[in-house]
Amino acid sequence: MEKKDYFKISNKKFNSRLIVGTGKYKNFLECAKAVKASGAEIVTVAVRRVNITDKKKPLLMDYLNPKKITYLPNTAGCFNSADALRTLRLAREIGGWKLVKLEILGDKKTLLPDMIETLKSTEVLTKEGFKVMVYCNDDPLMAKRLENVGAVAIMPLAAPIGSGLGIQNKLNIKIIKQNIKIPLLIDAGIGQASDATVAMELGCDGVLINTAIAQSKNPIEMAKAMKLAVEAGRKSYLSGRIKKNFFGSASSPKEGII
Repeated sequence: MEKKDYFKISNKKFNSRLIVGTGKYKNFLECAKAVKASGAEIVTVAVRRVNITDKKKPLLMDYLNPKKITYLPNTAGCFNSADALRTLRLAREIGGWKLVKLEILGDKKTLLPDMIETLKSTEVLTKEGFKVMVYCNDDPLMAKRLENVGAVAIMPLAAPIGSGLGIQNKLNIKIIKQNIKIPLLIDAGIGQASDATVAMELGCDGVLINTAIAQSKNPIEMAKAMKLAVEAGRKSYLSGRIKKNFFGSASSPKEGII
């Protein structure tokens, strides 16, 4: 019997290795349909941007039941540690969420992470009992430092947020995978399904995708494509690729040739 390949994060098991962001959709209904099509069991929620408290306006909870889908509050839009800490403490007050995604940006043009503020905040949040999944750059040394201060998952960018450029530094992703013992997920920069497959074939434990689904011409169908892409990449990684070779190797048998 085939052993179930669960995605484990902070002592919780999930069937899907795809995490879907809830921003940039036309409305909450489209978002909910895309999430369902993707098979994702975790969704990221920008606490500063998505309505989760004002009952006079459409609530995300009315479309995505937090009892059935794991909410991952994030700090999108924060550019310093103080704002990020305040945002996640608010999320804990609102929904009791302790599993969170930390994202502190250092530049409004590129949306690259401020790693000094990120490292400092990760340590503070961990001491306060949060389980922190961290958006970061693809620096293997910084990834290890984040693990050392208590991060439960490392989430390096493939390319700048929303760029759709795909994975720009495969080598660093491989090094990070070898150096850490906690889950590694690609966060930001995915543009198409093949990018997600490549991420999984590199050994990543999961992929977070928002813009590539929400801003596609058909978000529902793209969500389905991403689901299959992540699954295919994972199976490919576990199956073990053949060695690369500079020379040809016949696939048909040499014996019995007429």
